[in-house]
This record gives sequence, C-alpha cells and structure tokens, in this order.
Amino acid sequence: MTASVLRALHLDRAPDDPLILPGPWDAASARVLVEAGFPALATPSAGIAASLGHKDGETPADEMFAAVTRIVRAVPSAVPVSADIEAGYGLPAAELVERLLETGAVGCNLEDSVDGVLVDVQRQADRLAEVRAAAGDRLFVNARVDTYVRGVPDGTDQEAETVRRAKAYVAAGADCVYPIMAPPEALPRLAAAVPGPLNAVALPDGPPPRRLGELGATRITFGPGLQHLAMASLRETADELLKG
Repeated sequence: MTASVLRALHLDRAPDDPLILPGPWDAASARVLVEAGFPALATPSAGIAASLGHKDGETPADEMFAAVTRIVRAVPSAVPVSADIEAGYGLPAAELVERLLETGAVGCNLEDSVDGVLVDVQRQADRLAEVRAAAGDRLFVNARVDTYVRGVPDGTDQEAETVRRAKAYVAAGADCVYPIMAPPEALPRLAAAVPGPLNAVALPDGPPPRRLGELGATRITFGPGLQHLAMASLRETADELLKG
C-alpha cells in the first residue's frame, strides 16, 4: 500500500460524502472496522495508549510504533493506515519518517503542541518541511492544529491563528490540516480559508459525519471515541455478568 492511495481518497469528495476514518486501537478492532467496509483507518494515540496501560501522551515511542505495526499487519495490504504519532516523540525528522514507514503506515498525524503548549508556528512549519523532505511522497501528512485545545495568547483571535498555522503547514508540505475541536460553525470559514483538505473530529454530542462534511470537512476522524464506546459496551456486559 502506498500513500498515493490514501491521498486519492481525500480528493473530489462530495460535501455529503466525507472520508470517514475510524480509529482502531489494536489489531482486533482494526479487523472489525475493515470487515465493516471502511477503506482506510487512522489510529488514535489516546486509544492505543489506553490499550497499553498508559495515559494519553505518555506512550513510549517504541510501544507506539509496535502497536501501529500490529494494526497494519492485521488488515489487508489494500487498506491504508494512518498513524497518530503525537508530536513525533522528539525524534529527528528522518528517523521519525523511517520508523513510521517501517510499521507499514502510509500516513500520520503530527500535532503542533508539546507538553500542552503550542509550538511556534515557524518552528512547526520547519519540522513539517523536514518530514516532507525525508518522506517524499511516501507519507500522507495530516498536520494537527491545537489552537482550540491549547488556547492562544491573550489578544489573539483563535480562528485567525488557526488559519495562519494551517496555511503555514500546507505551504510546508502537509497534505491535510486538522484543527482539532474546532467548533462546527467555524468549519465553513476554515474550509474556505485553508488551501487543502480539512479534518474534523466527530464527537458523540456533535454533528454526525455527513453534517461535518456539509460544513466543509473533507475527512472525519473520531479520536479515541470508538474505543470509549466499546469499553462502555464491555462495562455493561460485565455488569450483567456480575448480576448473574
């Protein structure tokens, strides 16, 4: 599988037909999602962390890459997998790219905050450019913009800062931008301002994927939401078993 297949899935999407990328957290969940008919997958770092017994953001790089490898191995080779690799674990771009490609993944999320703080926009753009230079066209790079989860400096317009970062990241080589937790009402303006595909997160209490597509999102991901639903179902089953 090559990144070109994943890249093509983002192109020419109808507004009511966004690319829906569910998030497997292990090999078994990946198989279930592929058997359901999804053409591609996007791993959530938080979901993998929970499955490995770590808090979100605390999974060692070796364990994360190993988990992604197992997920890729569990699905048919025709199904592209994108991996959430957080902020890149402090690895140099070339090493990060090679380790990711060794897992079999053909895409990645890279976020622009470290330890809960937004990274300088030029510094992040430079890192994305280094990743693109190292990867060539072998990776579909989804640049996460954390302005809505980390906040922006006082006096800074949140939406304007999101657009500024998104444009810089696309110019640096990102294939797609992901303003995580952007309010749905901002999506039409963001989609109009950003020169490339837009990723939105679907939340249990938010608009459904199709509506997010109509608002301007090209692709929809779920973070650890599917794992949370699965664990809630398992908890209900466990409660019933205890009741006898």
